Amino acid sequence: MTMSDPMADMFTRIRNAASARHENVRIPASNAKRAVAGVLREEGFIRDVQEVEDGPRKFLELEITYGEDRKALLSGIRRVSRPGLRVYVNKQEIPRVFGGLGVAVMSTSQGVMSGREAWRRKIGGEVLCYVW
Repeated sequence: MTMSDPMADMFTRIRNAASARHENVRIPASNAKRAVAGVLREEGFIRDVQEVEDGPRKFLELEITYGEDRKALLSGIRRVSRPGLRVYVNKQEIPRVFGGLGVAVMSTSQGVMSGREAWRRKIGGEVLCYVW
């Protein structure tokens, strides 16, 4: 089975694991997914990222962050740019998610970073997803 959008699959697995209150979620590894997971870790939505080998395949195991009330800090994640419709923004158009409470994850010429970091560096790029 071929997957047409591995990033959307990653976001769906994270969303489902958070809503089902799982501690960890395992996704197939790639450099792009590793970079997005790093941004989610920096922003506090996931606690830890580990690379796990299962035979010849590599997986990323993400540990989801929960609050004191056992509710996931990540309450939603939405894919913005997709294979059929790429969404690019310049430095003035970087979106604010939920008035600054959420994060836009962007792929820029200087790597994958949060929208806030891209705004700080004054660079635009492709908006991969919104996380809140």
